[in-house]
Amino acid sequence: MSTSRANSQPGVSAQGGTAAEGTLTHREILVILSGLMLAMFLAALDQNIVATAIRTIGDQLHGLDVQAWVTTSFLITSTVTTLLYGKLGDIYGRKPLFLSAITLFILGSALCGLSTSMYMLAAFRAFQGLGAGGLFSIALAIMADVVSPQERPKYMGYFMAMFAISSVLGPVAGGFLSGQSSILGIDGWRWIFYVNVPFGIAALVVVTKFLHVEQIRRSARIDWWGSLTVAVALVPLLIVAEQGHGWGWSSPRSVACLVVGIGGVVAFYFAERAAGDAALVPLRLFNNRGFSIGAAQLAFVGIGMFGAFSSIPLYLQIVKGASPMRAGLLLLPLVVGLMLSATISGRLITKTGKYKIYPILGSVALVLALFGMSRVGVDTPLWLTDVFMALFGAGLGLNMQTIQLAMQNSAPIRDLGVATAAGTFFRQVGGTLGAAVFLSILFSTAPTRIAENFAKAQSDPAFIAAKTEHPDQWDLIQQHSGGLVDTSFLNGLDTRLTRPFMTGFSSSMDLVFVVGTIVMLVTIALVAFLPEVPLRRMSGAQAAATEAATEAAKAEAAREAAEGESAKEQAEAIDAAVIP
Repeated sequence: MSTSRANSQPGVSAQGGTAAEGTLTHREILVILSGLMLAMFLAALDQNIVATAIRTIGDQLHGLDVQAWVTTSFLITSTVTTLLYGKLGDIYGRKPLFLSAITLFILGSALCGLSTSMYMLAAFRAFQGLGAGGLFSIALAIMADVVSPQERPKYMGYFMAMFAISSVLGPVAGGFLSGQSSILGIDGWRWIFYVNVPFGIAALVVVTKFLHVEQIRRSARIDWWGSLTVAVALVPLLIVAEQGHGWGWSSPRSVACLVVGIGGVVAFYFAERAAGDAALVPLRLFNNRGFSIGAAQLAFVGIGMFGAFSSIPLYLQIVKGASPMRAGLLLLPLVVGLMLSATISGRLITKTGKYKIYPILGSVALVLALFGMSRVGVDTPLWLTDVFMALFGAGLGLNMQTIQLAMQNSAPIRDLGVATAAGTFFRQVGGTLGAAVFLSILFSTAPTRIAENFAKAQSDPAFIAAKTEHPDQWDLIQQHSGGLVDTSFLNGLDTRLTRPFMTGFSSSMDLVFVVGTIVMLVTIALVAFLPEVPLRRMSGAQAAATEAATEAAKAEAAREAAEGESAKEQAEAIDAAVIP
């Protein structure tokens, strides 16, 4: 690989070069980027694949009733460790932690494929999450080390494209693999996890060989109390977010989780205040308006993003009759919107240095998209749904990478990893909350609205005729009128009989998207107060090296001044002794 350089940038090299060798070429950045993206892609794809295949896995492992814990265990460990990875990366260097995260993820994936029960799978998914927690945050922080904020947006578009593609490929791959009885003599669903191993190893090789970032090690203590209290806060809150609908939000278990979680949040605040600069998230960062508004913005964007990602496929599958694989492909307009908006805005930010306008436009796009989705019904043509999905994707693309950039650019260089991890953390917590709230609204209102529509249909001549022609189908519908545990019974039934069901379900989805629209209005208000700080023209590694050199020069000057003062005092003492 060529080691030619465009300009001087100390601290970064793709071939182990020193600070004096300068900045990386575009080609070298893309090589490093390939390793970072491959690792991130595995984590993003894994979540979507497992979500699609979990019902098949539960059936084969005879534990469908505990399938939610497979998702919850992964979510808990990956979210809790995100902040810890960010802080440790700032202290000890990001490359070794990134390699450790990839290794843990590979091992966890291999163990998941060996599972013989759902409880074993849940435990191994928790182990896998220990690695996944570092893949997103550290990869984005390494990118900040390698490329300056001025140049970074055009490369971050690749990350957004990867994230979007995984949203489509996940359901397709999950549906395909779980649908195979066996591949090479191994259960099809086990390949969902085994496929991570070779790609993870490839990421390890690329990162090990080509990434050489000279990290300035800092002496700092680890905030163990912060780590403990954030776990106490998040674990019960994430559990109730995932399980609360099944338990009942006012059940003793839900209330206990909420009480413990809120107590953990309070304890986390006091632990961070006591830790000062050693905190997982130093509270002084929230005095920075770019950081605090960015964190809140990503949390609300996460609510809308994960809420929509969990709801739109249900509309496509239940109302439009698409299979999980086809529903994944039908999300392509959303992916295209995200990729185009992220790529175009990234290049414009690099060219102009201005970024505030893009999350404003993105927030408006999210509001319009969710409002449009709230008007979608049973008879809405798919092309119109595609327009709203594309608009939603554009809103995400304009928001996510730009806000992450604003947080990184606003934070001090020594807190670059913390700022990056905080962005990932708040987006994921918001996403968990959004999925829980959206799906809770959907599944709590849908049975009532479906029943209401069946009651209205009793006077519809077409519905009455269908009941007469297909009494067996009507009996089947009545048997499943108590809930939405399994909607596969609708396949192949007379559309005149299933229309009330579709109309009621679609009506509940309308309510979900109305709530989402209201929530997204908050993002417009938030981003209006986002300060536009001039983008730094040095990468994180260069800025850290410059900062270290400045501190060393100040220390040397102070030492020389102290020596000079000491010499002066000695001379004065000699004069006092010699002169009577």
